[in-house]
Amino acid sequence: MDQNILLHVEDLKVYFPIRRGVFRSIVGHVHAVDGISFAIHRGETLGLVGESGCGKTTTGRAILKFNQPIGGKIYFDDQELVSLNENRFRPLRRRIQMIFQDPYASLNPRMTVRDTVGEPLSIYRLSRGADLERSIQKYLGLVGLSPQFIDRYPHEFSGGQRQRIGIARALALNPDLIVCDEPISALDVSIQAQIVNLLEELQKELNLTYLFIAHDLSMVRHISDRVAVMYLGTIVELASSQDLYAQPLHPYTQALMSAVPIPNPKVERRRNRTILTGDVPSASNPPSGCHFRTRCPLAVEICALERPNLVEVTPGHLAACHKIPKGGI
Repeated sequence: MDQNILLHVEDLKVYFPIRRGVFRSIVGHVHAVDGISFAIHRGETLGLVGESGCGKTTTGRAILKFNQPIGGKIYFDDQELVSLNENRFRPLRRRIQMIFQDPYASLNPRMTVRDTVGEPLSIYRLSRGADLERSIQKYLGLVGLSPQFIDRYPHEFSGGQRQRIGIARALALNPDLIVCDEPISALDVSIQAQIVNLLEELQKELNLTYLFIAHDLSMVRHISDRVAVMYLGTIVELASSQDLYAQPLHPYTQALMSAVPIPNPKVERRRNRTILTGDVPSASNPPSGCHFRTRCPLAVEICALERPNLVEVTPGHLAACHKIPKGGI
């Protein structure tokens, strides 16, 4: 495997059982993640975008083994994670951390900042006593918080400050990879740019690698080196941020891009929008073949019979569509 690749996900599947009846019998499964593959290089940011419910967060949680995959492989620094039990995975968990979406729900209201940031250091026995105090103050400083806040509780902070505490907690174990699960979606617009700028500064300073999960396409474009587009548990397009936004190939990506407003009234009036018809199918009973075919304006017979593979259409630009010829459309 390429030594520059830190994380490699191969045909990952995460299904959740549907239970009904008095005896809670399993009557089906929700196909939250349905066979996706991608890689993240050391020091880069891979953006993961798509509609709500497409499987973005489940993918991130599966990497940290919060959700157990039913199939596929996850390689972190050449170490396969899916087959590891909790005891063998515990040393690796230090190197993979997560920033959660809701800063109001992700912090324990009964724990001070000292307890929140210091807990991972204590659990892994990395610091104690005066050393622990200095480490906590160091990480608070890294995220732009005063050491004077160390004895305060979460309810005494704003949403942006709470998210900074969550970032400090993620940094405490000196991780290599951080899964950012929509870290700005619950924040005021005025605060979002500050948090994204902070993440970029920390990445350069600490040589971090990010999986940045979001639905804000403009923010993903700003922070990501490459972008993967998900639809109903599958990746339909993967390319560099520049290529994806300049020339989206997949019909679903084109529809997403056309929904992003352009801050120029003349250009906004002239451009053609791609309007998708129908609703997103149920993840418990996804369409055969291409999952997007029921809403796709280009769908043909083969789309219902055969699931398209994610293939390289142009150098570094991958798409999963039967209608996209080699070299693009």
